[in-house]
Amino acid sequence: MAYNLEQIADYVDGDVVGDPAYIIEKLGTLEHADAQALSFLANPKYQSQLTTTKAGAVLVRDSNICKTLNNVVVVDNPYLAFAKLTHLFDNRPKAETGIHKTVSIGKNVTLGENLKIAPNVVIEDDATLGDNLEIGANTVIGARVKIGANTRISANVSIYYDVEIGESCLLHSGCVIGADGFGFAPSSEGWVKIMQLAAVTLGNRVEVGANTTIDRGALENTKIGHGVILDNQVQIAHNVIIGDNSAIAGCSAVAGSTHIGERCTISGGVGIIGHLTITDDVHVTAMSLVSKSIHKAGSYSSGTGLDTTDKWRKSAARLRRIDDMAKQIANLEHKLK
Repeated sequence: MAYNLEQIADYVDGDVVGDPAYIIEKLGTLEHADAQALSFLANPKYQSQLTTTKAGAVLVRDSNICKTLNNVVVVDNPYLAFAKLTHLFDNRPKAETGIHKTVSIGKNVTLGENLKIAPNVVIEDDATLGDNLEIGANTVIGARVKIGANTRISANVSIYYDVEIGESCLLHSGCVIGADGFGFAPSSEGWVKIMQLAAVTLGNRVEVGANTTIDRGALENTKIGHGVILDNQVQIAHNVIIGDNSAIAGCSAVAGSTHIGERCTISGGVGIIGHLTITDDVHVTAMSLVSKSIHKAGSYSSGTGLDTTDKWRKSAARLRRIDDMAKQIANLEHKLK
């Protein structure tokens, strides 16, 4: 794969300052790129690397910041332009069109056109597969599942019965869509399982990371909106609703029946308890615990920052005394009045 700078600039709506015919063969970081690579400057803290980079060209917002470079492509948003260009240089092996002879197909299955289905895939009864799907080896697609066109499913994915997946989605290896939600009623003889009678729906352009799990609903579907991105090892419990274009980073968990709005960003390791409502445009920082609903857009955090162990222990000891200290302060205020 090789493109000249004029082609690259046209692809990202940019302008070449330098040689439009200069050939680019790959992408790279400012620190490690060579003369055949295109790099980008998105974060100002890396600006000093412009004077030392060996990149053949760099995506920048302003050509005036890089007088030492022979070639730049000026764009409004270098990071977005870089993201788009990764599609041009995508080196993922291309699957062959066709259905492998080892694929097991149940009764009354509807198959779209131009399918790429790898070995040992299982497609159960009454499933509906749209056009241009790519399904990796050993994936299981349950009964009555519906999958929209142009979706790619990696190897070893498990999709339970009645799940609906939209168009242009991407499901990574090991993810599980539609397993039972964690619902049990206590009794004198132990736990009584609550059968999960609903399913999961994924909108269009949803990406689900490796080993992420999305549980089916008890009485109403778990719903993932259009354009949602879920990182690896995320847990979405039953009856959760996630609004369009929200993002959840790795190792976060959302408990049952919580509703997350549109364009929310949940950082890594966040825990969100059940039956909450989080409004649109909320950002939750890493390792926070969300224990109450959030009704106003903005950034939210919880927990204490990292410190040396001895200082942390002192702070923890003081935290245990906060209730007593509050009472003492109240008594002092009363006496002063």
